[in-house]
Amino acid sequence: MVTAGDFKNGITVLMDNGIWQIIEFQHVKPGKGAAFVRTKLKNIVSGGVVEKSFRPTEKFELAHIDRKAYQYLYADGDLYNFMDNETYEQIALSKDNVGDSLKFVKENETVTLCSHNGNVFAIEPPLFVELQITESEPGVKGNTATGATKPAIVETGAQVLVPLFVNEGDVIKIDTRTGEYLSRV
Repeated sequence: MVTAGDFKNGITVLMDNGIWQIIEFQHVKPGKGAAFVRTKLKNIVSGGVVEKSFRPTEKFELAHIDRKAYQYLYADGDLYNFMDNETYEQIALSKDNVGDSLKFVKENETVTLCSHNGNVFAIEPPLFVELQITESEPGVKGNTATGATKPAIVETGAQVLVPLFVNEGDVIKIDTRTGEYLSRV
């Protein structure tokens, strides 16, 4: 159990039948009235963010989040198959659980599965991936302005904006958090 007066950034708590992570908190002591804690909370399952205030003595149960490395094996229709790197056990997750978190992940890459009480709610891909461009129109010389980009399709099927000098067949480095092109490899 943790009280609202002991909140720190990054703590996850069980509240209102959900798992919430504290993004920001502030202890407020107004001139009149009792002190309170103003927080910004993120629902780690749905991603929604809310702002709430609590009395410093309110108690919450801590939520233990398990993060474990799994290897992404393959997609089979609406099921995505993963293997535990330590025990070699395989699990299958539905398209609803995965969302678009695997759009930059190739088969056999390692991802982190986040779960609470055995229920997987998020998949964290590696921060940076190297993918080959499968489709891209050639950049036309003279069409250049500062920072001109063109759309390109990478081997996983995702679309990325790349500079005009990047061609089909090039291997590029991508930041999976933002989906931005970083460099050629």
